[in-house]
Amino acid sequence: MRSPRSLSPALAGAVLLLVAAGSLTTASADGHDGFTVKDPRIVESSGLAASRAHPGVYWTHNDQDKGAFLYAVDSRTGKTVATVTMTGVGAPRDVEAISVGPDGNLYVGDIGDNLGGTWSNVWIYKLPEPKTLKDQTVRATQYVVKYADGARDAEALMVHPKTGRIYIADKKEAGGSLYEGPAEMSASGTNVFKRVAATDLWVTDGAFSPDGRRLALRGYFGGTSYAWKDGRPSREGRLSVPIQRQGESVTYTPDGTTLMYGTEGAQSEVTPVEVPGKGDGGSDSGSGGGSSESGDGKPGGIDDFKTAAFVGAAVLLAFFGLKRLFRRRR
Repeated sequence: MRSPRSLSPALAGAVLLLVAAGSLTTASADGHDGFTVKDPRIVESSGLAASRAHPGVYWTHNDQDKGAFLYAVDSRTGKTVATVTMTGVGAPRDVEAISVGPDGNLYVGDIGDNLGGTWSNVWIYKLPEPKTLKDQTVRATQYVVKYADGARDAEALMVHPKTGRIYIADKKEAGGSLYEGPAEMSASGTNVFKRVAATDLWVTDGAFSPDGRRLALRGYFGGTSYAWKDGRPSREGRLSVPIQRQGESVTYTPDGTTLMYGTEGAQSEVTPVEVPGKGDGGSDSGSGGGSSESGDGKPGGIDDFKTAAFVGAAVLLAFFGLKRLFRRRR
């Protein structure tokens, strides 16, 4: 994982100012409240998935090599109500994502590659979502994954809620690609993921809507909503991503009305943002999209205006502050 701390000084300064401005973002949406992850063990929450078996519970994990652990967090209290230790997967290397499949299994993406092509392969782990929330050990199936066009860094893994097909979005500053896994994953061979579309975002996570008709991809500073049809994405517009310390994760609520955005760090916040258009006549739950564009295709919404204003102000302040600092040093 590459964090904003490794960016240019000007952009790093902007990030710090955005964090300060983040207190202006409200944390309530359609009855789905935000919460704080209180477990002191969870300091690098990099993936987030809403439980299908346990309402109000979200699965998360640390990134990198902090162990084969998954945490079930109760959104009403922010407390961990179960710790799952995966067996049968060896030593995780850089766990970055988690998703729930239509088969009731959890899919965990050990897909990070900080150097952008160091590993000859990455892994996906599959395990049944526990029926009982308690500390337990669960055996997982490990899948070996390669990309058809070479190794790459990635932090977003999404399982389609209808077809069960697995997708990975790689992470590139200039915008990367979306990769599709085989129709049937093999536990004994290598699973080759093929590029199916370009993304226009530095992706840190993604999620399908529960009805499978939308794909949301997020980055540190923004996000994109895509319509999903015949197994391919079509860009709809921008997501109203909240300003966070280091935005790393996103998931839909089970009813599809809200996107829950998570961040890294101790006592990290999970912030809900209501999905626009969810209440439109004739739309299914979650089918209203995550777009913050108006019906005529033009960007709209107060969240976009606020985000743009914060970003612009932060960049300007960082620029002039650094110029003054360098002037003093000379």
